[in-house]
Amino acid sequence: MDEALLRNLTPSVLTVLVRRGADFAAAEDAVQEALVEAVRVWPVDPPRDAKGWLVTVAWRRFLDARRADASRRRREDRVEEEPAPGPTPAVDDTLQLYFLCAHPSLTPSSAVALTLRAVGGLTTRQIAHAYLVPEATMAQRISRAKRTVSGVRFDQPGDVATVLRVLYLVFNEGYSGDVDLASEAIRLTRQLAAAIDHPEVAGLLALMLIHHARRATRTAPDGSLVPLAEQDRGRWDTALIAEGVQILQTALARDRLGEFQAQAAIAALHADAPTAEETDWVQILEWYDELTRLTDSPVVRLNRAVAVGEADGPRAGLAALAALDDSLPRHTAVAAYLHERDGDLATAARLYAEAARKAPNLAERDHLTRQAARLNARRRP
Repeated sequence: MDEALLRNLTPSVLTVLVRRGADFAAAEDAVQEALVEAVRVWPVDPPRDAKGWLVTVAWRRFLDARRADASRRRREDRVEEEPAPGPTPAVDDTLQLYFLCAHPSLTPSSAVALTLRAVGGLTTRQIAHAYLVPEATMAQRISRAKRTVSGVRFDQPGDVATVLRVLYLVFNEGYSGDVDLASEAIRLTRQLAAAIDHPEVAGLLALMLIHHARRATRTAPDGSLVPLAEQDRGRWDTALIAEGVQILQTALARDRLGEFQAQAAIAALHADAPTAEETDWVQILEWYDELTRLTDSPVVRLNRAVAVGEADGPRAGLAALAALDDSLPRHTAVAAYLHERDGDLATAARLYAEAARKAPNLAERDHLTRQAARLNARRRP
């Protein structure tokens, strides 16, 4: 081992490290570690380029020391940031996440889709069904939304209307029974109503409460669906209905009608009827006319056709239905119901069977299949 060579090389190696950005003290420590390693290795495996070997080893030692120091500082910072022992207040940031995902850089429909997927926990299939589009189309929309917000700062919350749309769709999916999110949507909407004074927030909360009030009666013990007209109204949660109606009345008094208030008014009229036969379909139809004016939604027009059939007779309902695209989800089921009301049991049975094949879930398919079987049994001599 040529100790003189090592002594001669030390200043030049130290200079290289400092020029590369190492502070002098750290560079000196790294060079000393490299010299120790040279004493250990060189007698057995002498390098071809002594200076190059020392620079490489010293620089590696410097980087290792810097990483170790950074890790130590991070550990110390984490310890300082840890909360003091004992109970800590509960913090729920879920609603804030809804607003942040509804980012201004996204279109409202893309923001809703992204939030439902990322925060709401819904599958792409469920979101696509809610939007009446193919699953592949929705998957592309969500992917584009993710690319749009990648790299942007989430410090600009989205608007209330987008968040309300997300909460509404989460509630509907939970209410269907596929994913139990209805209670969570109500909880978040209550938070939102307490935080901001907005008539549509109140309208959405009222709508959720009135619908949720009859959740226990929507299915039979065997899991089969129970239509609204056949539900046991004595089991409806009257406290939730009363709360929803009161919230709705306060919102409507502000004379700033929106779609959720209109939907809540329709739900309230159903809840107010002691029996299905006493339902005020004429007033419900008037509210559907308002809702159509506000949204021009094909789903609203489909539901309006049912109201027309109840208020003005099944043939009027079928005429309203004929103006709609027959590819709409549940269009065939509505046609079956109106044909049954009109006394055309053969057509109704055929349409119920066709609707069952198109049903989006097992419970609805079984319900429609039973409806077809019921009518076929009535037609047999």
